[in-house]
Amino acid sequence: MATINWNKEFKPLIKQYKGKPHPLEYKNPYQLLIMVILAAQDSDRNINKVAPPLFEAFPNFKALAAADYETVLSFISSVRGSRKKSQWILDVAKQLKTAKGIPLTMEELTALPGVGRKTASVVMKELGAPAEGIIVDLHVVRVAPRIGVASGTDPKKIEKQLMEAIDKKDWGEIGMAISFLGRETCRPTNPKHDECVMNKVCAYCRNGG
Repeated sequence: MATINWNKEFKPLIKQYKGKPHPLEYKNPYQLLIMVILAAQDSDRNINKVAPPLFEAFPNFKALAAADYETVLSFISSVRGSRKKSQWILDVAKQLKTAKGIPLTMEELTALPGVGRKTASVVMKELGAPAEGIIVDLHVVRVAPRIGVASGTDPKKIEKQLMEAIDKKDWGEIGMAISFLGRETCRPTNPKHDECVMNKVCAYCRNGG
């Protein structure tokens, strides 16, 4: 098959999911950052259940910064990696002090405890900052190689391949668009090929996956 123009082929997918709310049900920038940190290697559904009582007890960075480790841990004990994440969110709260202190660049965000490139890209997208990378969550790690735009299982390498294939103006949208595709259509088993806007160029579909 001729070289695929991914910028063109991804346009329908970006259009399909543009403006769709993030699966994490946050209400303000403080909640967003804390929830994205907690969601690493865990499900958005679980974080949406765990977060409300946490935020009721600690409604802002100032309140969270004053909390003790064991109390915070008791609220998020069902979260994967809860012990290290308890310390991370406490440290973040102490560093930032207020929601206005949340940085909006990749370099500054990834300098915070518990914040990797994916977390930083989610925060930047949701708060309207220009994209400096592409969101690569567990769904993107699975779906991007299926489509054929990337290969391997390393999130950093997949992000690099996506950044090389996609125009920078679309970096902010493409990651979540692929993620939503993986959640709704390109399921791990029995993907809905007939409903997929990528089915004409998808390697997995073409090869009878």
